[in-house]
Amino acid sequence: MLFKLSIRNMKKSFKDYAIYFLTLVLGVAIFYMFNSLDSQQAMLEVSESTREMIKLMIEMLGMISVFIAIVLGFLIVYANNFLVNRRKKEFGIYMTLGMGRRQISSIILLETILIGIISLAVGLFIGIFASQFMSILVAKLFEADMSEFTFVFSKDACIKTCIYFAVMYLAVMVFNTLTISRYKLINLLTAVRKNEKVKMKNPIISILVFIISSVLLGYAYYLVTGGVRELRTAEALLKPILMGIVGTIGIFWSLSGFILRVIQSSKNVYLKGTNMFVLRQLNNKINTNIVSMTVICLMLFMTISVLSGSLSIKSALDSELVKFTPVDVNLYKTAYLPDSYISSYSGKTIYYTEEQIEDSRHPVSYTMETNGYDMNNFKDIVEIPIYALPEWTMGYSLGEYYQSTKSQYPMLSYDMSEAIIKISDYNKIAELYGEEQYTLNDDEYIVLCNYDQMKDIRNQKLNSNSNIEIKGKTYHSKYNECKDGFVYMATTEMNAGIIIVPDNFELKDEDTEQYLLVANYNAETDEEKQEIENTLIGTGNTEFFENIKEKGIDLDGSSRISIMESSKGLATIIIFIAIYLGIIFLIASSAILALKQLTESSDNKQRYTILRKIGCDERMINQALFRQIFIFFMMPLALAMVHSIFGIKFILSMLEVLASPDELLPSIIVTAVIIGAIYGIYFLATFLGSKNIIKEDD
Repeated sequence: MLFKLSIRNMKKSFKDYAIYFLTLVLGVAIFYMFNSLDSQQAMLEVSESTREMIKLMIEMLGMISVFIAIVLGFLIVYANNFLVNRRKKEFGIYMTLGMGRRQISSIILLETILIGIISLAVGLFIGIFASQFMSILVAKLFEADMSEFTFVFSKDACIKTCIYFAVMYLAVMVFNTLTISRYKLINLLTAVRKNEKVKMKNPIISILVFIISSVLLGYAYYLVTGGVRELRTAEALLKPILMGIVGTIGIFWSLSGFILRVIQSSKNVYLKGTNMFVLRQLNNKINTNIVSMTVICLMLFMTISVLSGSLSIKSALDSELVKFTPVDVNLYKTAYLPDSYISSYSGKTIYYTEEQIEDSRHPVSYTMETNGYDMNNFKDIVEIPIYALPEWTMGYSLGEYYQSTKSQYPMLSYDMSEAIIKISDYNKIAELYGEEQYTLNDDEYIVLCNYDQMKDIRNQKLNSNSNIEIKGKTYHSKYNECKDGFVYMATTEMNAGIIIVPDNFELKDEDTEQYLLVANYNAETDEEKQEIENTLIGTGNTEFFENIKEKGIDLDGSSRISIMESSKGLATIIIFIAIYLGIIFLIASSAILALKQLTESSDNKQRYTILRKIGCDERMINQALFRQIFIFFMMPLALAMVHSIFGIKFILSMLEVLASPDELLPSIIVTAVIIGAIYGIYFLATFLGSKNIIKEDD
């Protein structure tokens, strides 16, 4: 009998379960999709390094899934609480008919199990098919070969999803049992008559709070944009975060105190149609949901910022990879000084032998050839020495700006010698890279720098007084600002400073700090290039590097293939984590908003009945309901969008070497589509659910 009653209740209350069911289905589907990547990666034809990046991403997503499960668990309990409260009168009638609390708990238990099984099945069905598109996305982001693509079902992800959600449903069952055990019959029967007591706020105080909150938010915005350079620690960042939270609470608290009074002053607007009813309803909603609207606003802010910021970083990395990886390989070797040493783990100081020092004083090609490497693997070879003078440090380059810069950026290595390259050597690399070449007079130098923050620091000195004295001779910068250029391949603008000097600049062999070899692979196809790559960093040539290491030679390098793979891997990990967290936060905030509105509609059903009695037709009532829900959904989203403008600027400022505002627009469009789709689904479900709740009983 109880089972039949549970089935009948579910059919009767299907529309009430819509938001709950939607949240469960989306949660299951997304949870499965992101936890099934370990099965999907098996069919991707990728290199070993890329496979390691995918493995790292899967491990990180697995750890984040624990946090996601907790968030979804609280959300499911919250959504279930709405359904239980919605049915208080029904439970009261059961009790008057002689049904005990244990039997009522059994009915709810059966309903929870049934809705859980259905939502789990539907969610897994959607997740299994959606995960196939996830495979395509992973392959595209990692540039993998999809020739072996097949339909994949992840048994492990399915079991993991079932276990996690079974625990969530168990928590819901326990919560329901405890809730029912505390109900009294009189409270259940009169629950529908209870209304929220609303206290009207003093409009003057509300306006003052609104102004103060706006000032707090404005100052927080300034700190994260204009004062961004001071926010390099968690402690410094805490101040604008707290100001943003307090300001957001203040905005929502104050709105309910004066917005109604402001609109009341315009009689043409206030008295038109059902505006009076809509505005008073909204005023009450804001007044009673200040904390929840603040939480929802902040969650939406995090969703917008995280999604837009991560997609911008991905776009920036992709667009700059080609520019900053113009050749196939960079190899560099440290040149040891006679006093060079290694500090061993035992605390003893071990000096390099004369033979090791002598070996380090030869170009990279010499070391590779003498140790058995076939240099015919390379073409377009350019080799240059990079010098360093103990007296020409970064602090010395800054001159009178040294102290002020050090106080502002105490973490920089001001005692480190500047990297110095002769003009003819640099032009060889610039020609191969396709970069601008320069000329110098005997008393001139150029500073190459493309890292924006360091460029700003160096330009202060160059723009005021660029003269510098080295070895008794005065040199001045040919330009009053840094010029773009680089010698080491990277993912983006990361050159913090290289000094280009004339060829007759007095430099000795012992001033050499490093030897750099720049070259392309002697190959035509990607497969041939990968084979040569394997002789450098793959398993096919470990003996060569082991031999080099045993001889005490510090040889290192980077390749275009490895940089691209690691860069794309890092960007993809950031995107997947951002999408995972962003969508969950979006679902949570949308579901909370929806349930809040449905609760309000249930509590205010009598007010809509009064509207009908005074002559409002169903079209007017539905329009009034639509406007209420639309404004209620848009208020936290609108403030979150304002927060996000400055939040995204802060993210881009903190990660200025990875992204720029140019890549922001496409990311915002993608983010808007994602938010519009999920937020729109919840809005539509809320409107239809509320419409069903307030409709006139037959």
